[in-house]
Amino acid sequence: MTNTAPRGDFRPPSINSDEKTTLLAFLDYLREAVVAKAIGLPDQQARTPGVPSGTSLLGLIKHLTAVEANWFEWAYLGADVPFRDDEAPPTADETADQLIGAYRDAIRRSNEIVAACADLDAPGARSLRETPPPSMRWVLVHMVEETARHAGHADILREHIDGSVGR
Repeated sequence: MTNTAPRGDFRPPSINSDEKTTLLAFLDYLREAVVAKAIGLPDQQARTPGVPSGTSLLGLIKHLTAVEANWFEWAYLGADVPFRDDEAPPTADETADQLIGAYRDAIRRSNEIVAACADLDAPGARSLRETPPPSMRWVLVHMVEETARHAGHADILREHIDGSVGR
């Protein structure tokens, strides 16, 4: 079981800053919203698919961990790291705490890459798509979109598990 009680409803950040700071503040808000949906559940409930497609809270977290690493480390930075399968389900020996910890580690590495980027227009080293490498701005906006979509999925999955609602 994850080691923290579920949080109450949180509003998006009230920030009026430069573009990079604002994008990262919203992305961090969404990342924590996803994590919050798994907090307080026994591992088995967090890993149980809530829909016929097989999506679970821990599956979403593992997916987002891979997406963070693939876009920020592998694609944008061009790091010599293995490309991660973003469709791999959690294994039986991966706990919620381990998966959340891995996600938070990926977030920390991603945020370091963003912090080191002096120009949001600068293209990355490579792309995950058959397009030229996107800019950091594009990667940040894409990650806001990707994480927001899955935060909505996590909201629904958690409500189906125990009735918890809120961000």
